[in-house]
Amino acid sequence: MTEQLLRSSFGAAATAYAEHRPDYAQAAVRWALEPAPGLRVLDLGAGTGKLSATLVAVGADVVAVEPDPAMLTELRRALPGVRALPGSAESIPLPDASVDAVLAGNALHWFDMAVAGAEIARVLAPGGVLAGLWNIMDDRIDWVAGLERVSGSAAIGPRDTLGSWRAATAGMLVPSTGLIARFRSAEQVEFPHGQRRTADSLVATLATRAGMLVMPDEERAATLGRVRAFLGSRPETAHGEFTLPMLTGVLRARRR
Repeated sequence: MTEQLLRSSFGAAATAYAEHRPDYAQAAVRWALEPAPGLRVLDLGAGTGKLSATLVAVGADVVAVEPDPAMLTELRRALPGVRALPGSAESIPLPDASVDAVLAGNALHWFDMAVAGAEIARVLAPGGVLAGLWNIMDDRIDWVAGLERVSGSAAIGPRDTLGSWRAATAGMLVPSTGLIARFRSAEQVEFPHGQRRTADSLVATLATRAGMLVMPDEERAATLGRVRAFLGSRPETAHGEFTLPMLTGVLRARRR
C-alpha cells in the first residue's frame, strides 16, 4: 500500500473527519509556539481545520494550507474567518519569511521532507518554529492497550499511541540532510488531552484513519465489528459517554 494512496484517502471522508477527529490540547499548541518570534502561523496540511481552530483559540493569526479540495471546503465552512489556501508542504503558496511558525496536525509524516524542508524553511522568518502535533491514545491505560490490540495497525498505527509515537516521529526532523539542517535539534513533549466519546463515535473515529479508508469494505466492516464488540465488553466503554484518554504529542524544532 503506497504512501500516496494513504495520503490521498481523506477527502472522501472529509465530513466524518471533521465530525469525529479530536481537536488539539491548547497547552500543546502554546508550547509549540513558545519560541516563535510572533504569532503568524501556517497550519500546513490543515485538513478540516482541527488544529486551525485551536490556533485561533490561543490567539494566533492563522493561514491554512491544504491540498485536498474536499477537506479544504470543510475547513472553509467550519472556519470562515481563517484564510485557507490550496497548496501542499512541497509547494507552499506564501511569500518568503512570511510566517513565524509552521504547525502540522497529524500531517507531518505525510510530507516529503526532502522537498518540504526547504519550502518550510523558506516561508519561516528567522528563528521561526516548525512543529508537528499528533493526538495519541494513552496506552498506559489497560482498556486502551486492549483496544489497540483488537483494532490492528490500520486503525491504530505506530504514531497513534504513547508507547510508539516518540520512536515513530523522532527521526522526522533529524538534521541529517542539508535541508533539515536548517533547523536546530528537535524536542518531543506530550500534553494531557482527552475526547468525550461513545462506543459508536469512537468506532466512527477509527473508521477515518487512512489505513481503514483504503481497506476493502468487507475487511473494514470486520475490523470495526471487532472494535465495537470489544468496546461493548468493557465496563469503561459499554454504557454511554466516556473520556478517551489521550495526549497531544509535539515534535518541535526552530529554524536557524
